[in-house]
Amino acid sequence: MIDSHCHLADRKFAADLSGVISQANAAGVTHMVTIADDVSEAEKCRQLAEKYDQLFYTVGVHPHAAKEWNVEHGKSKVLECAQDKKMVAVGEIGLDYHYMNSPKDDQIRAFYDQIVIAQELNFPIVVHNRESFEDLLSIIDELKPTAMVLHCCTEEWANAKKLIELGYLLGFTGIATYPKSVAIREVIKQCPLKQMMIETDAPYLAPEGRRGERCEPAMVTEVAKCIADIKGVSLQEVDRITTKNTMDFYRLSPDILAL
Repeated sequence: MIDSHCHLADRKFAADLSGVISQANAAGVTHMVTIADDVSEAEKCRQLAEKYDQLFYTVGVHPHAAKEWNVEHGKSKVLECAQDKKMVAVGEIGLDYHYMNSPKDDQIRAFYDQIVIAQELNFPIVVHNRESFEDLLSIIDELKPTAMVLHCCTEEWANAKKLIELGYLLGFTGIATYPKSVAIREVIKQCPLKQMMIETDAPYLAPEGRRGERCEPAMVTEVAKCIADIKGVSLQEVDRITTKNTMDFYRLSPDILAL
């Protein structure tokens, strides 16, 4: 099993990351992709991936930090890390009109620029969206990224279906286990398994029964169990298919499973 999206460079893991990774491995989570929210965090992710065989990482600027986006500096960091086999995507990029920590125009510019950079370098993109689907879809329709996952999907099926029909993937988190997340579970019901990835977004979004705790990659098993229950298939089947989806999306060699 692979946690396709977590934030292990977060300071909440600074004191015990080795133990967190060991606990994930003990739970059957063999690998994790640690996601960058800005250029400085991308460097921390790179260092962690260099230290731990189980980790891969991304480079990108989150919409919250879009006001700090500089295309030359950002592209330079992506180009630098692109030489490293542990870098697997451009992300976390996208739009967020809920908090508006960066102005809308800055968010759109940063998102647009980073898709272009990813396309030029043939990297998939890891996308964040909150209350911004119309603008996000417009940009995607224009630029047509070749590979994309909508991380932490909380869209209604009407929107999620549009991304599925375009051939993109949806990432699901512990939010799917919350009693009030009826709409998300409906999306899981409708979405083909071959277009799903599982993630924790750790240290955020611990699943039901663990809410209020620090979320950890080991908890991605709870997301897989939730999907298995909704789909009426075995946990092993969800593990097999989502692991393959994640490996194909991030272009991870099958050899890593032997580590």
